[in-house]
Amino acid sequence: MKDLIKGFGYFINGFSLVIRPGIRKFAVIPLLINIVLFTAVIVYGAGAMNDFVNSLSGWWQWLEWLLWPLFVLVTLTVVFFTFSIIANLIGAPFNGFLAEAVELHLLGGPASDQGSTRIFQEIIKALRSESAKFIYFLSRAIPLLILMLVPGLQILWVLFGAWMLALEYMDYPMGNHGYTFSDERDLLKKRRLLVLGFGSGAMLMTLIPFVNFIVMPVAVAGATSLWVNEYSDS
Repeated sequence: MKDLIKGFGYFINGFSLVIRPGIRKFAVIPLLINIVLFTAVIVYGAGAMNDFVNSLSGWWQWLEWLLWPLFVLVTLTVVFFTFSIIANLIGAPFNGFLAEAVELHLLGGPASDQGSTRIFQEIIKALRSESAKFIYFLSRAIPLLILMLVPGLQILWVLFGAWMLALEYMDYPMGNHGYTFSDERDLLKKRRLLVLGFGSGAMLMTLIPFVNFIVMPVAVAGATSLWVNEYSDS
């Protein structure tokens, strides 16, 4: 339980880190990416749902009171699982720079042995990493979705979501040091509750309207703080 709370605290710490001088400018692009994508899907979805509701006639109109709450639930789910992946894929190169800036701030020295000086190199690295994460996600998400049909096992999906978000954001500081996705999983598993605590914070904030706009840069900063304090000596 101590590690779980500690991990959650590292995510919260990201809020204060992204506003520090020297870090703010690296958080701007990930923030804008999140705002644009999240706003686009919500506006488009609301318009589509409104057109659908207005097209209902006769006794179908009584469904209107049910459809809007359902739309909100579906939107949250879609945003969480789909657009979070897309936003992170687009923002991955810039998130690498943000993680490096945060690490530089925390250590007061070079953030990475190799550095991140070329945006093209970051894009290639991001595409490889995101592809590996997506395959990992699909291979486990499908059987977990089937298990969700069993009452009481829905918690497994929640835990998996927290784990995936932690892997997503921890990849940026660890990737700056040459870790592969497989290496990252092996290392993070050694303190699984700490990592799940961090991922739970990211998951919770992603589901809160408007707060989810700033989750990506905050999570990258928090993940870097977790890496520096808990794992970098490894």
